[in-house]
Amino acid sequence: MSLNSDEVRRIAHLARLAVSDREAELFAGGLSEIFHFVEALDAAEISGIEPMAHPLDAEQRLRPDVVTESDQREHFQAVAPLVEAGLYLVPRVIE
Repeated sequence: MSLNSDEVRRIAHLARLAVSDREAELFAGGLSEIFHFVEALDAAEISGIEPMAHPLDAEQRLRPDVVTESDQREHFQAVAPLVEAGLYLVPRVIE
C-alpha cells in the first residue's frame, strides 16, 4: 500500500494537524515505506512458530519484597484537617 501526499493531507486534516506540502510529500514516502515493511512481515511464513512473551530467555531481576519504611500513619494524620477512626475525612462532593 502506498500513500500519496493528498491522502496524507486528508489524514492530517482528520487528525487536526497542520502539514505543509513539503511535509506531506515526506510523510507520504515514509509512511509508504512503513506499509511496505508491514506487508513484507505479513508475507513471512510463521506457521508452527510458538508465540513468545519476550524474545530473550531471561528472568527479570526483582527486588526483595520487604518493608523499607516505618509506619508514619499517626504522624501524617496529626496534620490532617479531619480524621476519624484512622481514616481521612473529606467533604462530600456528590449528593
